[in-house]
Amino acid sequence: MATRPAPAKKAPAKTAAAKPFAAAARQSKPASPAAKAAGAPVVTLKTVFERLAEAHALPKKQAHALLADFVVAVRTHLKAGTRLRMSGLGILEVKSREARMGRNPATGAVIQIKASRKVGFRPSKELKDAL
Repeated sequence: MATRPAPAKKAPAKTAAAKPFAAAARQSKPASPAAKAAGAPVVTLKTVFERLAEAHALPKKQAHALLADFVVAVRTHLKAGTRLRMSGLGILEVKSREARMGRNPATGAVIQIKASRKVGFRPSKELKDAL
């Protein structure tokens, strides 16, 4: 009786985590407008931290601690009302919105919208050109 040769094993596909941070970021664009409409993939800060740790040969814990402190520093500056300029990314600033009248879209009833503070983001020219 003849025996069949064993099927050849394929090499495992490379994952996005194995690629350098910048290369993975370039490839995260949706392929078509239909893909955009379906919803772009969501990347969490944890994923960003882990990719930065790999790119800079840092332990993941240390990268998480550094970047968590970065988030706290950004929050602190925004609470103080300062403008935060990040080269290559853009400007974050707190904007005050006045109280105003609005409409409930379901019922058409007029409602009072209270004053609030919002975080505004203005992308830099480099970021606009990259997209």
